[in-house]
Amino acid sequence: MSAPTKIRATIKDGVTEVRVLMQHEMENGRRKDEAGNLIPAWFITEIKAQHNGRTVLEGRFGTSVSKNPYLIFRFRGGAPGDKIVLSWRDNRGDARSDEAAIS
Repeated sequence: MSAPTKIRATIKDGVTEVRVLMQHEMENGRRKDEAGNLIPAWFITEIKAQHNGRTVLEGRFGTSVSKNPYLIFRFRGGAPGDKIVLSWRDNRGDARSDEAAIS
């Protein structure tokens, strides 16, 4: 299983800003190893962020996203202590879900 997703969520003037660092190798399938063999593709395909069960962000990634993707997004609402849950799935079927409280 991959390392935990780092999530920091803060609120200012009614807008919640969420910063996310996802730990993932994000191989595009075109790079070669030292022996000259192609490294198989392995990348995040879907992400979803929820605030107290309400979806505030959904997206799709592809092979052009770099290793350990960093994402910032904002939404209106939220209060200190509310939960932000970020989940993702990759092309191998691996999935991860992590949560943090808004500060």
